[in-house]
Amino acid sequence: MNVRTRATTWALGLTALLALVVVVSAGIGHVSIPPRTVALVLLDALSVPAGASMTGATVLPFVGPVPVPELQYVSLFSPSVPETAQIIVVSVRMPRIVLAALVGFALATAGVVMQGFFRNPMADPSIIGVSSGAAVGAVATIALSLSIPFGLEGAAFASAIVTAFVVYMLATQDGRTPVATLLLAGVAVQTFLGAVISFLLLQSGESLRQVVFWLMGHLSGATWDEVTLLALVLPLPFVVLLAHTRDLNVLLLGEEDAHALGIEVERTKQLLLVTASIVTAAAVAVSGVIGFVGLVVPHMLRLVVGPDHRILLPTSALAGASFLVATDTIARSGAAEIPVGVVTAALGAPFFLYLLRTREVRSP
Repeated sequence: MNVRTRATTWALGLTALLALVVVVSAGIGHVSIPPRTVALVLLDALSVPAGASMTGATVLPFVGPVPVPELQYVSLFSPSVPETAQIIVVSVRMPRIVLAALVGFALATAGVVMQGFFRNPMADPSIIGVSSGAAVGAVATIALSLSIPFGLEGAAFASAIVTAFVVYMLATQDGRTPVATLLLAGVAVQTFLGAVISFLLLQSGESLRQVVFWLMGHLSGATWDEVTLLALVLPLPFVVLLAHTRDLNVLLLGEEDAHALGIEVERTKQLLLVTASIVTAAAVAVSGVIGFVGLVVPHMLRLVVGPDHRILLPTSALAGASFLVATDTIARSGAAEIPVGVVTAALGAPFFLYLLRTREVRSP
């Protein structure tokens, strides 16, 4: 079986698994909804544009109403579903479930790239300080009651990208970025940012609980706006990373061998690092710091599908989506909701230790 066939087969199977997890998750909550009803509600929500009309809307300040096209949609299916179930599934649970899937998708994708980039199965998306940088921006916004354009998410994303840039510049000398130097720079910057976060926690006062809740990772209060934003950000970086999976495979041989095989090593490393950092920053900005997804999922899939990134990257992304949807369902289904980051750590750490004890650790 060739690589493309294997990748397609695994992707279809994991997509089906994700669909099943989503349907089951949408039915779990204080109001239980049967999976069949959930499936009918989701089918009813599928719609396509059926026409358009012009409506007046104010699109700029001090400008009167101007004609703006307004699309009308028609449902592809029209099953009979209870209105209460429709509201609960579509308006309450699905934004959170879809956001969990996108965040898990992003973290697992970045985890695969970082493990391949550093040639270390213990690497994760936060290894160069992106998550810590996002945390500084978010914690500062909450603790100091800052007014930031694009709000908390904008502050977290911007500070994460700045942190990645600083780490890269610290590790780069004479146009080269040694992987070991990049790793050490990331550790040093993370330590410094940890001190900054601790200081901000002391200044947080009454907002301490909100800060701690964000740092633990959460998906509560998810909206379709956040889903739309993340859905717009992720596709292009993912396609870029998917297009460079062969280069990532070659880099595993070592930089000298990769150069001999025609890879522009420094340019490729820069592209992979920037793209993975954007993916991580976007995910952390909307969900807080959620650990172990980008570490456990790629390692687990590597044991199953092998180290070829042409297969490992898409399969890990889909598995990461299912994993985070499932863990977030556990987080919100108890008597009191707990941050999903607590659940991923509680489940991921023992499982990862089990893998280390029972299976040989495969290097990327």
